[in-house]
Amino acid sequence: MIKSELVQRIAAENPHLYQRDIENIVNAILNEITSALARGDRVELRGFGAFSVKNRPARVGRNPRTGEPVAVEEKYVPFFKTGKEMRERLNDGSAG
Repeated sequence: MIKSELVQRIAAENPHLYQRDIENIVNAILNEITSALARGDRVELRGFGAFSVKNRPARVGRNPRTGEPVAVEEKYVPFFKTGKEMRERLNDGSAG
């Protein structure tokens, strides 16, 4: 599902709301999550999961074509850990 499909589904379930307002709300939520992660904060949505940032230290990798060693710089990557409720729902087969 892409963001526009999410907005359309929410709009279909809430006909009393304007689609542009729903789109603004979805964008605001995603922007806040992104901003919090950029600050190094953790974002936890109970029952859904937790977003955090993990550090990947610098290392020596390999060019897959030539096999030559390549320096890979340190970087920070987003990480998502599912919540207990989501894990249970997915594993019970009641996701649909």
